[in-house]
Amino acid sequence: MNLIIVESPTKAKTIKQFLGKGFAVESSFGHMRDLPQKELAIDVENNFEPEYVIIPKAKKVVATLKEKAKKSQEVILATDEDREGEAIAWHLSEALKLKNPKRIVFHEITKIAIEEALKKPRSIDMNLVDAQQARRILDRLVGYKLSPFLWKKVARGLSAGRVQSIVVRLIVEKEREIQDFKIEEYWEISGDFKTPRNENFSAKLQKINNKTIDKLGIKSRKEAETLLEILSPKDYYIADIVKKEITRNPLPPFTTSTLQQEANRRLGFSAKQTMMTAQQLYEMGFITYMRTDSLNLSQKFISEAANYIKINLGNNYLQTRNFKTKSKGAQEAHEAVRPTEISRIPEQLKNASNKSHFRLYQLIWQRAISSQMSPAKLDATSIDINSKDDKYTFKTNGQIIKFDGFLKFYPNSAKEEILPEIKKGENVNCIKLNPIQKFTQPPARYSDATLVKTLEEKGIGRPSTYAPTISTVIERGYAMRTENKRLKPTDIAFIVNDLLMEHFSNIVDYDFTAKMENDLDEIADGKQQWQKTLKTFYKPFNQNLEIKQKELNKKEITEEKTDKICEKCGKPMIIKIGRFGKFLACSNYPECKNTKKLDANGEEVIKEKPQLLEEKCPECGANLVMRQGRYGSFKGCSKYPACKYIKKEEQKDLNLVCPKCKISLPTGRQGKIVIKRSRKGIFYGCDQYPKCDFAFWGKPTDEKCPDCGYPLVKTQKDKVKCSNKECGFTKE
Repeated sequence: MNLIIVESPTKAKTIKQFLGKGFAVESSFGHMRDLPQKELAIDVENNFEPEYVIIPKAKKVVATLKEKAKKSQEVILATDEDREGEAIAWHLSEALKLKNPKRIVFHEITKIAIEEALKKPRSIDMNLVDAQQARRILDRLVGYKLSPFLWKKVARGLSAGRVQSIVVRLIVEKEREIQDFKIEEYWEISGDFKTPRNENFSAKLQKINNKTIDKLGIKSRKEAETLLEILSPKDYYIADIVKKEITRNPLPPFTTSTLQQEANRRLGFSAKQTMMTAQQLYEMGFITYMRTDSLNLSQKFISEAANYIKINLGNNYLQTRNFKTKSKGAQEAHEAVRPTEISRIPEQLKNASNKSHFRLYQLIWQRAISSQMSPAKLDATSIDINSKDDKYTFKTNGQIIKFDGFLKFYPNSAKEEILPEIKKGENVNCIKLNPIQKFTQPPARYSDATLVKTLEEKGIGRPSTYAPTISTVIERGYAMRTENKRLKPTDIAFIVNDLLMEHFSNIVDYDFTAKMENDLDEIADGKQQWQKTLKTFYKPFNQNLEIKQKELNKKEITEEKTDKICEKCGKPMIIKIGRFGKFLACSNYPECKNTKKLDANGEEVIKEKPQLLEEKCPECGANLVMRQGRYGSFKGCSKYPACKYIKKEEQKDLNLVCPKCKISLPTGRQGKIVIKRSRKGIFYGCDQYPKCDFAFWGKPTDEKCPDCGYPLVKTQKDKVKCSNKECGFTKE
């Protein structure tokens, strides 16, 4: 019996379908070895030698796999084909003490791909392992050295990271652009026109005396009204019509980066949700490997796509093509993200419990097939409408689709303006003039899509790291998602970013970080030694850190003077910053511990008086009051601190089963959702913690998310959203 080991139980289940009785397929349930959590575990004096340990939750799995490996003729490691997958294979080999294990890789989980991979086993590629080790150790050195520095100089619970801190810098710099932006008023004038055949269309005033009006050309209501008086009595005619046929070519199939961007734009998925869903689709055998920077498509797929298009749409919709990757270092031996089989149409997943699977697979399927289709042909029409004296010109543009081509499968989200048939020189009537007041808009905050695009353009990180990095930035309190899912920095983000920019500039330097990615690529190609790369970075970094530990003072970094006086002791109040933002505090701390909350605008939050209840205190007979504490609202005695009675509320059985346990727990019962308390207040979580870490804020409703099946919850702002952090579903 041969033993095949993969990372995921879903992947193991899919592979079992394609193999005969001579194979057993087991899962490692992800990483089995890693650096220990609570210590550096890197010997910087001894060539950066790492000290790996078996992850506590993996110990039972390791013991089981060891026994099965001993009884097997051969052990075959079939982890993912990227650097992380190669590292997992190496860690498996070390943890299980395997001698010369076989290593196989495949780009898709299909019968043909698995059988072909088994014919061509190889040894573990230590260059790829070293590149992943270098990344892991580098991130550990930055995180474990710089994070405690931030705890000491700014606030507890903060973290820094090689790519994470760059993401924070980008978000902060964008917010400062927004803050510095000066909003200016301007006006546009549009006209509603009617042709001799009673067809209506609209156009915008574009020229005065043959000079184009710039965006801020009409600056006030008075200027607009003056123009309206002049334009109203004018007669108009069609001065010019320009028609041009436009050919619009299909987009290439998805890479990791473009998949994250398009899923965010079209489906509203976060980068993390996209990658989680894509991973599941891959393990289920629906798509090829989703971590790729290649645009290459196999000839098998191109042939199958061509056949599908001919049968279902006709030859005029077919135009096969190969795409070449422009990004430096792309691995052309890999493939773009595509369906494993054309015949697996999205409708097969439409009734699945997880609607995210259907929506993302449909996007991938449509994009891949449309890449092999004919260009769309459109008639672009531009019409100039002049006043009879030719002093004023209105203009309108529109497009008419002559042949939809690839748009049949991958429609453009933009709406096309359809214009009436009209002749040059023909008179038209101006029915109405519309003055529109507008204001210049500041740059938009980053969405997941625009942030991923910026990181890719700057060569920072790798597409597979974008999703976890964005999630970490949010979880660490550096950014929050706005109502439209844009990323807004918190107060703490500004302070940490400015501190790093001034004192650790290379950590947040775009070029330095991009060069480090290139160095990691060279390690993977065997052109550079990983220890040498780490030594070049670490020595100056550590020397600078030791200097800054002595030089910098926390008060200078985190405190601001105010003109407010403490009502308890008469000392000045100062603005301090903690992990959760700015607050007012007495400068006489710790003798006086008076603090006050500040709102988003830096204004003091006035506390409301506790609500007096009719219920009596069983200990002293005084009325109970409803108070707000660090764990949420509670009932306490109105005579506090003389009487410290607090009423314990009975917890109701939520009768809600944890939706995550099915996929996160290798063994044991499925957990129940229970009410929990923390510093931030009441939240809900699985009673199987730490085996299952599912938790959410907001009160659960009786509904389930239509996208992923997780419970919907009601937030403090009376919004209903999905409890799954990776799902962006919000109910209007």
